[in-house]
Amino acid sequence: MLMPKRVKRRRVHRGRMKGVATRGNRITYGAYGLIAEECGWIKSNQIEAARIAMTRSIRRGGKVFIKIFPHKPVTKKPAEVRMGSGKGAPEYWVAVVKPGRVMFEIEGVSYAAAKEAMRLAAHKLPVKTRFAARGEEIIKDGEAK
Repeated sequence: MLMPKRVKRRRVHRGRMKGVATRGNRITYGAYGLIAEECGWIKSNQIEAARIAMTRSIRRGGKVFIKIFPHKPVTKKPAEVRMGSGKGAPEYWVAVVKPGRVMFEIEGVSYAAAKEAMRLAAHKLPVKTRFAARGEEIIKDGEAK
């Protein structure tokens, strides 16, 4: 499972997810990409499940690029514990995704094979996504297109 080797702070605030992605919003490495249409948290095990779905779909052809990484720890208090006594321990790690963010890229496969692989990966993710080829316009007028 993906997680940082070390972090500056063990527990962080939840934060707000507003606006669109200003970074990571272009297809740079591969020929095709999977783009987030809404904001959300993507857990490390969901990223791994999507990766496995894509690599199984394209078999030995092509290369998969993962462009998101779970940097944010999410804490949880144990079950049946009274209120107070501090913040809970880190439970899992998430990647914060905003609309327009390119999450996965594929190269070295046909359009149809890439589209099918991305469709299988999208089923594993908790956000709405869309498939795009390199060169397509991704963000226009502050919205993911």
